[in-house]
Amino acid sequence: MSSKADIKIIAESLNDSVPSTHELYETGNFGGIRELAQEQDAKGGTYIDVNVGGRSAAFFSAVIKAVQSATRKPLSIDTPDITLAEAALRDYDDSAGKPILNSISPLRTDMFALYKIKAFRPILLISERSDGGNAGACRSDTETFEAANFLLAEAGKYGIANEDLIFDPGIAPIGTDSEGNLVRLISALRMMREDSSFAGVHASVGLSNFTVMLPAKRRDGSLVKGPLESAFLTRAMLLGLDYVIGSVRRNYEILSDDHPAMQCVDDCLKLTGFDAIQRVRQFYKG
Repeated sequence: MSSKADIKIIAESLNDSVPSTHELYETGNFGGIRELAQEQDAKGGTYIDVNVGGRSAAFFSAVIKAVQSATRKPLSIDTPDITLAEAALRDYDDSAGKPILNSISPLRTDMFALYKIKAFRPILLISERSDGGNAGACRSDTETFEAANFLLAEAGKYGIANEDLIFDPGIAPIGTDSEGNLVRLISALRMMREDSSFAGVHASVGLSNFTVMLPAKRRDGSLVKGPLESAFLTRAMLLGLDYVIGSVRRNYEILSDDHPAMQCVDDCLKLTGFDAIQRVRQFYKG
């Protein structure tokens, strides 16, 4: 048995990394951009993510305006570039609701200053840490939790309420996860859930990354990616994950414990190294 997952989707398709969207940006096809925004709205996106890659601030602002002319859903302004983020925030019409700023990491805390221009809901990237002034990956649940505590304190300096904070612990492809990233992620979410300092906060991941490089179907013809993503959600939502950057075309579900995808994910939470990868391979062979 399964039921629809009550998850808020930050619709991911208006991203320069998507080949068809890249073409829209390259050709300046603003009609196509508006149509894609409307489709993501109609199919259930709670927020519409907008990422124009390394293009100019002027182009980013133009895309923000085009998308907002096509949908009244709030947007997720998706860039690590403070100049682009500032331009987008200045031109964002907040009558649609407070935007998301994706994302702020322990090495990009200067982006919090943009809150003075326009209030936003930050996605806080806690898969990274400052390692002697350089970016270092969080390899353990403890390091991830420490990054979360650091960004929680930084957000507090700007008066950003817990209810507006969205923590992203980072998600890696399950098909190549020999370093226990899934275990780190789930454990870090649990640590935040159990700490009263994090009361009211939200959590999100870029869910499509979880099944990247996996085939679409198993040998028996059954789907792979959707069920594995749903299995992850079934476990992570219990620990406070309530947003995903994901596809409005997916049917995310809460699965029963006896579902094969659930058994695969649960086994991967117990296995280490190559054994975890082998378990995923067994699953998609059917």
